Amino acid sequence: MKLAAIDIGSNAARLLISEATTDEKGNTSFSKVSLTRVPLRLGFEVFDTRMISDHKRELLLHTMKAFINLLHAYEVKYLKACATSAMRDATNSKEILEIIRKETGIEIEIISGSQEASFIFENHVAEGLDKDHSYLYIDVGGGSTELTFFSNNQLVFNDSFNIGTIRILKNQVSDQAWDEIKSDIKKKTRSHKEVTAIGSGGNINKVFSLSKRKDGRPLSIELLRDYYKELSNVPLKDRIAIYKLREDRADVIVPALQIYVNVMRWAGSSQIYVPKIGLADGLVQHLWMEVKNQVVS
Repeated sequence: MKLAAIDIGSNAARLLISEATTDEKGNTSFSKVSLTRVPLRLGFEVFDTRMISDHKRELLLHTMKAFINLLHAYEVKYLKACATSAMRDATNSKEILEIIRKETGIEIEIISGSQEASFIFENHVAEGLDKDHSYLYIDVGGGSTELTFFSNNQLVFNDSFNIGTIRILKNQVSDQAWDEIKSDIKKKTRSHKEVTAIGSGGNINKVFSLSKRKDGRPLSIELLRDYYKELSNVPLKDRIAIYKLREDRADVIVPALQIYVNVMRWAGSSQIYVPKIGLADGLVQHLWMEVKNQVVS
């Protein structure tokens, strides 16, 4: 069965199409059929003006129409579409989403930060790792960072903070905001087993790619620090050329590394796994459970 998820983030919109296959034992696996990413960069406007401009609205509408065509071409029957931080902040988001619904039929839900963290946790990556550690999912976006903490086979907490790559680039993250996330992490992870981090998001995936590590091997916090220092000292144009980065990745990768390093440091985590998961993957798995329950009922 083909399922799809649309994730409208502060930096990009993504369409993930997956195939869900269930074996004779009832275990379901998901394989990626197609992933389409469009760098709309809504947050660069919204975090300044709290509005999505007419130009960005048109780009978003064109993107959703293209996504609909792909969904038809792949004969996808089930779709879940969500929007995150930029849409949460935009005062005209409901008006724009209504236009999209009328023009494309896509119903887009604006989800809260805690919902976003919960959907990311739907990937259940930590369940396949050893039980001698606790695990902190870190998802860094353009407008917010979602943290989900997993210890002794239980979800301990999931929190969302308005600290994101675009907000940092725009100098919109205060010292108080950093102090709050630091205090929260230290307080909530203190009495648990040693913390291993699990990273999601395009930036940490790009860092993993640059590292040339084999899949399944973790990155150390020291390596992330080194990349942060190295990339910070290279001008944007050179960053694009030397590291073969897209322009819409080259600027945000530095503040992303800053967030990952800080969060890991405050949690006492020395390494991070990068399993190539994200919000869209969690949305697909959540959608699968909804579809399965409908069939059963």
